[in-house]
Amino acid sequence: MDNIDFIFSAPGKAILHGEHAVVHGKVALAVSLNLRTYLRLKSNSTGKVSLCLPNIHTFMSWDVSSLLPLRPSTAADPKDMCELDAVLVQRLHHFTGFPSEMPDTCAMAVLAFLYIYISVFAESRWSKEELELINSWAFQGERVIHGTPSGVDNAVGTWGGILRYHAGTITPLSRVPVLRILLTNTKVPRSTKSLVAGVRDKIKKFPSVMHPVLESISAVSVTCELTLEEIASDPMPEHYAVLEELIDINQHHLQVLGVGHASLDTLCRTTLAHGLHSKLTGAGGGGCGITLLRPDADCSVVQNVIQELKDCGYDCWETSIGVPGVCLHSASSLTEEVAQALNSN
Repeated sequence: MDNIDFIFSAPGKAILHGEHAVVHGKVALAVSLNLRTYLRLKSNSTGKVSLCLPNIHTFMSWDVSSLLPLRPSTAADPKDMCELDAVLVQRLHHFTGFPSEMPDTCAMAVLAFLYIYISVFAESRWSKEELELINSWAFQGERVIHGTPSGVDNAVGTWGGILRYHAGTITPLSRVPVLRILLTNTKVPRSTKSLVAGVRDKIKKFPSVMHPVLESISAVSVTCELTLEEIASDPMPEHYAVLEELIDINQHHLQVLGVGHASLDTLCRTTLAHGLHSKLTGAGGGGCGITLLRPDADCSVVQNVIQELKDCGYDCWETSIGVPGVCLHSASSLTEEVAQALNSN
């Protein structure tokens, strides 16, 4: 067998605007995040399939012959993958011994990998149709893990850039700039399900108060979308001032919805002391926040902010959003850090 070695990557995802309001039919903007997950595929002649996920301490191996009986009797049509193959999922639970109820992170990752491995063989060059195929299979993996995902995570990972999400329809923005940000993890755990339920209860209790807030959050997303398109065409300093104001407005609205947290207040206060604007991203109640960095942001200021946030007990990374989606890499194109990490496993 020829020695085949492919390296792929896909970006992370963050919500720029529209958290919670999107659940109620409003517009949200999801962005690709340049903190990438890398996948290395290497052929071997052992007759085994090995899975190495060092970040979650998962290292497993199976005989190919033991996986073949798990295959569905008919191949899935990539143009009509509306449902997860529940029979295959149950076979995999039985095969791996992982429980059907409340599987842990390791179990969910292994189940998603085996589901897709058994069902599909990946391509190395992608047309639009092939990207749609990748997105469809990634969505199946999301279903294995989350049950009823929105489709945003897999779409961002596949297409990259910035996506508009509205009433179940996902539309990539045609022209988007790449923006510098800080991503901060407050390390405060939270339950997305509980936070979503809390917002729903508040809307039921105060509909005349809360519906205008949701409309305003949607308007923030739309205004941000227009501003990003203007930046992509002809960036001006005033555009970044608009983005900063929108971040502040959305953060205040999210606090009104009841999904703020003291840790996020500390993040916003710490960055604003240096002239930087932050908001929560995702469900809120802790979790992560994003901070916009203008193109001319002073490096020493950025490093001081990062250190202050780390002193608060947070994790903080400088990265960018609006980056490409799934990519095929040559070994020479990888950074030394990524190459070392891949070669060590």
